[in-house]
Amino acid sequence: MTPLLKSILGAAGGAAIGFLIYRFIGCRTGTCPINSNPWISMAVWGVVGFLLASGR
Repeated sequence: MTPLLKSILGAAGGAAIGFLIYRFIGCRTGTCPINSNPWISMAVWGVVGFLLASGR
């Protein structure tokens, strides 16, 4: 598997985890900046997945 593909899959997996965290754990009051918005949650966890998969 190429390093680029591995990084892209890590980002996609991280984004999926971010959405699941938003959906099932989330923030009921809306005051949590990361977990109250699905797009922000997916972006943050996508970056985390990318960095973990790329080994940086």
